[in-house]
Amino acid sequence: MSGKILETENVTVSFDGFKALNNLNFSMDAGELRVVIGPNGAGKTTFLDVITGKVQPTVGRVMFKGRNTQRLSEHQIARLGIGRKFQTPRIYLNLTPRENLELTCNRNKNVFATLFGSLSISEQRTVAGLLETIGLSAKADLKAGLLSHGEKQRLEIGMLVAQSPDLLLVDEPVAGLTDEETYNIGELLLALAQSHSIVVIEHDMEFVRQIARKVTVLHEGSVLCEGTIEEVQNDPRVIEVYLGQQSETEE
Repeated sequence: MSGKILETENVTVSFDGFKALNNLNFSMDAGELRVVIGPNGAGKTTFLDVITGKVQPTVGRVMFKGRNTQRLSEHQIARLGIGRKFQTPRIYLNLTPRENLELTCNRNKNVFATLFGSLSISEQRTVAGLLETIGLSAKADLKAGLLSHGEKQRLEIGMLVAQSPDLLLVDEPVAGLTDEETYNIGELLLALAQSHSIVVIEHDMEFVRQIARKVTVLHEGSVLCEGTIEEVQNDPRVIEVYLGQQSETEE
């Protein structure tokens, strides 16, 4: 796959007069890992909502693999190849990691068929490979509710990958994690970036430094600047935005 996988053109989203996104222009190449940062209220979650069809633009359009997604439902957009991971893990706590992945991999998407039937050889290999990729092979048959928070995050990322999306949207995957768990999530995303396009929304700047190749900074619903993590952190506009937010918090 080559070319632009995702583009937003002059996207504005208004809620009762407030512009959560304001003439947002963004694009990323297929096979790219992009990190999106920005202070609270910058529009990061709304940005993901627009890409997935949860929110429709007031103005502008979203293009995925060259196709305008404006008239498509969330379900149709997901089927096109966009998968989203939310901040809080959405996994089946009473099932094992293996069963969680089997359920996601099953082409029929039928709970009873998955739990009481049998997967094809290729599906079993896919599940085994995913368990290894996310580092949960040793805990494959424990109840997912017994996993640490970081392991649950990795399991949900594995479930997302099991759906075979072309674009992964990952929202603050390391919030509340230990340094070791944060590092493990970063290494997982870097491994997945070899075969997927990924957008990561994140606040943890150490984590951003670990994984970032190109960083986009959002502010007041628009792109403030883009570049390497070093370029972004030294940009006077970014420093002003973040220091300004700190001052407001301290007041």
